Amino acid sequence: MPETILFESESPHTREEVAAYLHTVADALGDGRPISLTAGDQSVEMDVPERVTFEVKAEHETETGATTGELSVEFEVAWDEDGTDESQGSLSIE
Repeated sequence: MPETILFESESPHTREEVAAYLHTVADALGDGRPISLTAGDQSVEMDVPERVTFEVKAEHETETGATTGELSVEFEVAWDEDGTDESQGSLSIE
């Protein structure tokens, strides 16, 4: 399936700044409000349905032969436009 990037932003931030962004997203999700993303001249507003797929991924990327690299934690909230997302699972984040 082809992918169209609606919004993308990547820049350095402090942990506190990232936490504030995540709190804003969490508050919008919890309240049932759209998520509004803006950076420069880019902007998108997304209405998130009641049921979604939530993916959490922790990665360690290294170049071939290297012992150090980049660590990351990725969070993705996804849903089908037709609203047929029926995935289930359990997750614990502490």
